[in-house]
Amino acid sequence: MKTERREDMSMETAPDSDKTRFYHGTKADLKPGDLIEPGFRSNYGKRNRASYVYLTATLDAAVWGAELALGEGPGRIYVVEPTGPTEDDPNLTDKKFPGNPTRSYRSRSPLRVLGEVSAWQGHSPEQLKAMQDHLARLRQLGIEAIED
Repeated sequence: MKTERREDMSMETAPDSDKTRFYHGTKADLKPGDLIEPGFRSNYGKRNRASYVYLTATLDAAVWGAELALGEGPGRIYVVEPTGPTEDDPNLTDKKFPGNPTRSYRSRSPLRVLGEVSAWQGHSPEQLKAMQDHLARLRQLGIEAIED
């Protein structure tokens, strides 16, 4: 069953309408103007210090990020803009989803928070449990996040 997603974004300055809107899902409490920078512990793999920050052009991928992020507090989704070059996220492209249908990217440069998506609907408890079980199986198989 596909879940309908609704997006309400309250922010002072909206991104240009001719630009792609990018999202970042997390549990961090951020404000417009804050920077999301590499160097913090990753939510995935061995929890090494992340060399990249991640962003997506789909709300659904950001929802997964918010739901699966480690930490306390509610999941949050931010509208962000990259401050430097981006590249396809190899954890979700080519090997898993050829052609990058999730429109997932990474950058070594910070992401600037433009605003927060104030209303979004998460995945069903069954979908979330299935994803968590899948990630646990990958860990048991020794398949870790690509952080080259």
